[in-house]
Amino acid sequence: MTRRELVRAGALGLFGLSFADVLRGRASAQAVSARSFGRAKRCILLFMWGGPAHQDTWDLKPDAPREVRGEFNEIATNVPGLRICEHFPRLAQRMDRLCLVRSMTHDNGDHTTATHYLLTGEPPPRTTDKRAQWPHFGSVLSNLGRGQGALPPFVSMRPKVEGDVPRFVEESQGQFAGWLGPLHDPLTIDADPSRADYRVAETTLHPEISVERLDRRRELLGQLDRRLDGFSPNFAAQDLNHRRAFELLTSAATQRGAFNLGEEPLKVRERYGMNPHGQSVLQARRLVERGVPLVTVFWPNDGIKNVSVYWDTHSRNFVDLKTRLMPVADLAFTALLDDLQERGMLEDTLVIWTGEFGRTPRVGQRSSDAGAGKDGRDHWGGCFTSVLAGAGVKGGFAYGKSDKQAAFPAESPVAPRDLIATVYHLLGVPEEQMVMDSGGRPQFVRPGKAIGELLA
Repeated sequence: MTRRELVRAGALGLFGLSFADVLRGRASAQAVSARSFGRAKRCILLFMWGGPAHQDTWDLKPDAPREVRGEFNEIATNVPGLRICEHFPRLAQRMDRLCLVRSMTHDNGDHTTATHYLLTGEPPPRTTDKRAQWPHFGSVLSNLGRGQGALPPFVSMRPKVEGDVPRFVEESQGQFAGWLGPLHDPLTIDADPSRADYRVAETTLHPEISVERLDRRRELLGQLDRRLDGFSPNFAAQDLNHRRAFELLTSAATQRGAFNLGEEPLKVRERYGMNPHGQSVLQARRLVERGVPLVTVFWPNDGIKNVSVYWDTHSRNFVDLKTRLMPVADLAFTALLDDLQERGMLEDTLVIWTGEFGRTPRVGQRSSDAGAGKDGRDHWGGCFTSVLAGAGVKGGFAYGKSDKQAAFPAESPVAPRDLIATVYHLLGVPEEQMVMDSGGRPQFVRPGKAIGELLA
């Protein structure tokens, strides 16, 4: 023990705690940490792009003035004392599986840069260069050799709905491999899985091309790639990605199993919701079930152009939350939890539900250039809620506390780097883990500290 801890132990004796009690408590915490390390064999990140209003979803303030508390009411959950919004009725009955982190905080209110915090744990760089950004934790898992078979180790679902303009998600920072290089970028799927013609182009062999013809193409391309390998790391990455693509194209089991949602019974598909988000979450479950270590599911732009899109409720905050946002999220999240539980996968699958920030404490309050209408909330990084479930996470638990206006943490503030360090811990990435960046320099990947109180 350090000198500071010894002094603290002596002071605790005044309150009836002995030195042995302190040691027992510390040993117990270390035992919990050891048991939870690496419990997650796979992870699904449900990213509510746009910034959900935490005070209208997970952290209501019923005693605050109306302009703070908004229009919604609390409901009881299956965990005594834990209450959430009335428009999450299914999740309320599964609160015993959820861990709410109600004291998330950072200093960024810009969509495209704030995502960097929650996808990597680190603040965004002062450049738009994709290769200068910190790697998504899925890219780190790819670099560490996670995954098996022909499927890629990291997949990103970004369903593009017809008429979806502009595509802000494409510009969001932190969703690629950054300085790890293009080799560890995710397989990005922009196709809408709720459509009858859904298919992932990279995994579908055109009927006019035989497997033999494809093999000849692979051999020729391999020769060319090997000649170019020495010129740039990008050529080596391209070579490996070509080989992965050929494996996907020639693996009938992969094609039929992973990306064919038609194999699922209709009642299962309907349980997730016959919409872009619900079917994306179902696709994520099918991928992790087949060995993909990490899948990110971005919320699609299914809103009203120039009025309210994604979870970015500058106007129509309560109308959109009640009608097009929370019911869809409630259905898909609960279906995923139930499905994983029924398949015996929840014990070693980590599920994360979060946005890049929260919304302003007062309705109509302006905090960014976009502003807010009289019925909306603006961007707010000062306080928001992230949710964890599954492998190694303490269920039926709320960590941290926001102040009376849900504006800032009142207890136990959590920086994104510590949340992501907790995720790394559960995924079995040690605190001292280093990887080489694309320039050959060693880098630590988890500078934050795992939050022991969140671990079961």
